[in-house]
Amino acid sequence: MTTPEKSESTVTTVINEELRSFIGVDSNPVTYEIERHAVERFACAVGDPNPLYTDEIAARKSAYGGLIAPPTFLRSLLPGAYPKPYPEPFAHILDGGSKYRFRVPVRVGDRITVTRKIVDLFEKQGRLGTMLFKISEISYVNQLGQAAATQTTTTITYGTGEKDPGVDGH
Repeated sequence: MTTPEKSESTVTTVINEELRSFIGVDSNPVTYEIERHAVERFACAVGDPNPLYTDEIAARKSAYGGLIAPPTFLRSLLPGAYPKPYPEPFAHILDGGSKYRFRVPVRVGDRITVTRKIVDLFEKQGRLGTMLFKISEISYVNQLGQAAATQTTTTITYGTGEKDPGVDGH
């Protein structure tokens, strides 16, 4: 975590103790059953014709032994809310990107439990004014306790006024 910016004799930061208290706190877990039709629809929507996602016979003959989900399918599995509401100080939100680390394939029939935790908060000044950067780690764990993947996301919030639709404090 970075130190707050100092302006002559005053310290100005949006990162207060309440926001800091969310660092390291897990969201409520949500478990999803990976359904064949959801995988097929996702593969079709992203234009990926790989038979490992849609052709059970071809998938059974593969090293995987059955249907698997495309790696980015995980993006459709949303974590639950934090135990208490996250006090978002800004009204507007930008997706600052994601990095994935894939460990084991997600198979049709798996039960994947998703949790998120904030691992860092920092702010920067830009043409939009003060921007808050929230770094979160999302964990995807299968029913065997294996980490299928982790996703590190950067969310950037800024500005005041009416909140963007869909901003839910995650």
